[in-house]
Amino acid sequence: MPHTQTIFFGIPKLPARYTRLVLPFFLTCVMTCVVSGISTLRVAGIGPGVLGTWLVSWGMSWAVAYPTMLLVLPVVKKMVAALVHSD
Repeated sequence: MPHTQTIFFGIPKLPARYTRLVLPFFLTCVMTCVVSGISTLRVAGIGPGVLGTWLVSWGMSWAVAYPTMLLVLPVVKKMVAALVHSD
């Protein structure tokens, strides 16, 4: 029987029921990082203070994106299930 790893980088793994919170957490972190970075660079350009401006934008974007994702994801899953044939 394969050994199930219960620790990831010294942190105990969460139970499977937390997947519905953890997946949107990481997804929104990555997406808001990229989108806010592009928007910040487009508006402010590369220069002094741009990193701080980007981090503030990222934080604000993520604060909106994560709860939105938690609310919208179940609806999107149903829409995808209606449009995609299951095997």
